[in-house]
Amino acid sequence: MTEIRTPRLLLRRWNDDDFVPLLEITSDPDVMRWIGEGSVLDPDETAETIERWEEEWDDEGFGVFAVELLGSGELIGAVGLTAADELPGTRQQVQIVWRLGRPFWGQGYASEAAQAALEFALQDRGLDRVVAINRIGNEQSANVIRKLGMEHEADTSDPVTGDSLTVYGIDLTEYAG
Repeated sequence: MTEIRTPRLLLRRWNDDDFVPLLEITSDPDVMRWIGEGSVLDPDETAETIERWEEEWDDEGFGVFAVELLGSGELIGAVGLTAADELPGTRQQVQIVWRLGRPFWGQGYASEAAQAALEFALQDRGLDRVVAINRIGNEQSANVIRKLGMEHEADTSDPVTGDSLTVYGIDLTEYAG
């Protein structure tokens, strides 16, 4: 079982107890406004999301982690790796993603967990490159991306929503750890 510990967090695979807290996160319009089409997820969609993330773990050897606070064991969100197939310029690449519950914003948890996931991708899983896709206007995620050392590569638009996006990337030779 893949687990990563940071000073404050545990990144781990998903279990049945994670459904309700993740549903609280995915049903929050403020959290979901920057993800996908910007709409909240219902219980079935949230369950399908966990199932898809777990299937990716089984198929690819990487995926999106459940993120919990070390002190309390409380689930605070999801951070990890997924196939970046939505955009033509990112097909066949791996994307780093995150979503945290609103009570956990502004405390450095996203950066801490994303740094651990990026290190996992480039050092443990042997990936040569990771991308991040950010919707223009989402400054909180842009800050996390900068902290990861990722560089601007392209501006594009979401083929479904038409929203303006920025693609960032980092490869193993650029990664400072």
